[in-house]
Amino acid sequence: MTQLAGKRVLITGAAQGIGRATALVLARRGCDVVLTDVREDLLAATAAELRTQVTYNAPKRPSISAYPLDVTDEAAILALRDEVHHTHGPIDILVNNAGLVFGGTFLDVPLARHRTTYEVNTLGLVAMTHAFLPDLISRPAGHLVNIASASAYIGLPYGTTYASSKWAVLGFSDGIRLELAELGQRHVRVTAVCPSFVNTGLFAGATAIRQTTFLETDSLAEKIVRAIERDKIYLLAPRLAYITPVLRGILPTRLFDAVGRWFGVTTSMRHWQGRGHSAATPSPASTADRPLATSSR
Repeated sequence: MTQLAGKRVLITGAAQGIGRATALVLARRGCDVVLTDVREDLLAATAAELRTQVTYNAPKRPSISAYPLDVTDEAAILALRDEVHHTHGPIDILVNNAGLVFGGTFLDVPLARHRTTYEVNTLGLVAMTHAFLPDLISRPAGHLVNIASASAYIGLPYGTTYASSKWAVLGFSDGIRLELAELGQRHVRVTAVCPSFVNTGLFAGATAIRQTTFLETDSLAEKIVRAIERDKIYLLAPRLAYITPVLRGILPTRLFDAVGRWFGVTTSMRHWQGRGHSAATPSPASTADRPLATSSR
């Protein structure tokens, strides 16, 4: 059981969505929270909002700090690490939340956007972990939280690179968890969070899986924080999502595909619109796509 009061937490993609909601819950638990996001305007507003909302009955009020960050910029990550160490000290918990999604048929989505998806959702997460894992190891009890997706367990038409980037996140989470155990560093816990569609705007136009509705960020954030407190290895939401890896393990592939089709998984992203972005409109990764590099989930 992880005690959160007094822990220092760094959250990527914290300006809105899951990141913002999780930051609020952690601050209310007594954590000092370091917010990062590529959207400086939203980041500053979120930090100000948390400072006014959070009250904590303890001698020390939790601190809220904010730093602009593009998780695809390795130099910026290392500079942030140095700044956090200098100003606050090493972190206890890293929440890798920054992510984005581009929906549409594979060939209609420009290759630059497929690349950006992997750069943010997978490589950015790996770079953040590489920079801050020594902090977690150095602390009495560290925790790494990676926001993956329920689509890490099943193919997602019209969101192929998004889903596969989350498959990679899940595999990375399992690998680093087992590696830490092999190295005798079991005091560092790893939690992979695998939610279905979340009502953040990133999945606007998508259709909820049959028997479910879109998850709300506030309730999901509470689940994430409880998963940290309880040292859970996986958090799948909603509960129906827990049957996906089970079915994948016991059903023949064609039957598993048919079940996914019946639940509406294969068509859920067909009419994706996202947060005002068109998948069919090409734009260079170095310009229009790059500012999206740490969009909050």
